Amino acid sequence: MQPPFCPNRACRHHLQARGWRFKKKGFYRRTVDGQHIQRYQCFHCGISFSTQTFHPSYWLKKPGLLGILFYRVLACSGYRQIARELDLSHTTVLKQVERLGRHCLLLHETLRPRGSLREPIVVDGFESFEFSQYTPIHLNTAVGAHSHYFYAFTDAELRRKGRMTSLQRRRRAQLETLYGRPHPKAIEREMAALVDLVVSPASTACVRSDEHPAYPRALRRLRDRRLEHQVTPSRQIRTPTNPLFPVNLLDLLIRHSSANHKRETIAFSKRRQSAAERLAILLVWRNYMKSFSERRKDHTPAQRLGVLARKLRIDDVLRNRLFPSRIRLPERLRRYYVRDIVTRRIPNGRRHRLRYAF
Repeated sequence: MQPPFCPNRACRHHLQARGWRFKKKGFYRRTVDGQHIQRYQCFHCGISFSTQTFHPSYWLKKPGLLGILFYRVLACSGYRQIARELDLSHTTVLKQVERLGRHCLLLHETLRPRGSLREPIVVDGFESFEFSQYTPIHLNTAVGAHSHYFYAFTDAELRRKGRMTSLQRRRRAQLETLYGRPHPKAIEREMAALVDLVVSPASTACVRSDEHPAYPRALRRLRDRRLEHQVTPSRQIRTPTNPLFPVNLLDLLIRHSSANHKRETIAFSKRRQSAAERLAILLVWRNYMKSFSERRKDHTPAQRLGVLARKLRIDDVLRNRLFPSRIRLPERLRRYYVRDIVTRRIPNGRRHRLRYAF
């Protein structure tokens, strides 16, 4: 392994490796498996680093868990179930899944198609909740109409609605007095942010959705794009002939593969941020690893779209550490990466502010 660039963000050879020089500087023995890890030193900034610096398991005491956790999370297991199976602390599972989610955000950003869309996109909202059923959330998703490529997602807070007892209404009022009330146009804003992530400015796109009244208002916010909006009633039978079938299938896969979105579950996400990280893992698996047809074992959505020539395996996904300082993330994805999505009931939730393993 040859270090490709200086890992120090302050070094001039972090972004441009041309002319970079380094030297070997001994090794250390990794405690967990006794492996000898080669160390290096940059001639320009003087920082020391190792081959492990460029691996996604950098700075982890249990570096062999990421691939296992990737598939466990997609197998509809809760964090404590995974911890019992692997004889770990549930906080170890939680923190490594957070790292997987951040890694998948960066990986998708490096692989996703750029420029004008080659197909219509189908958008919809996937409803779940965080912390308790008094704080529902809306996960907005955008899927390719032909390739079923999962382009992006955003999230929105919702106010609890539907049939409630008088006690539940009083409890909702108490919580809204303590923590505030979600913005009444949250779905409209976040749907506009989703389309902004997928459709480039000054381009043309066809957007398909159901009859949700917030969606036309969201598209009108994007005046620098030419958007054709096609509406399909949500009551229409949900077969493959339905124009909304790609996003309906994605909703089905999310509930089938994610324990935190099962109905009547105790494995629900306590923070909306955590739900986004788990959804980022599913996004990479769905786009780049999973066959379009489980029976035929054919191409992935990324292959159908022409993004990749072959399926990715877990070794490909976790081959190299991705540095956020070398990948420009859109502002919404940057907030997911640094864990700035705040849950009202947990205002002091942990942010991602690590110095060395950022």
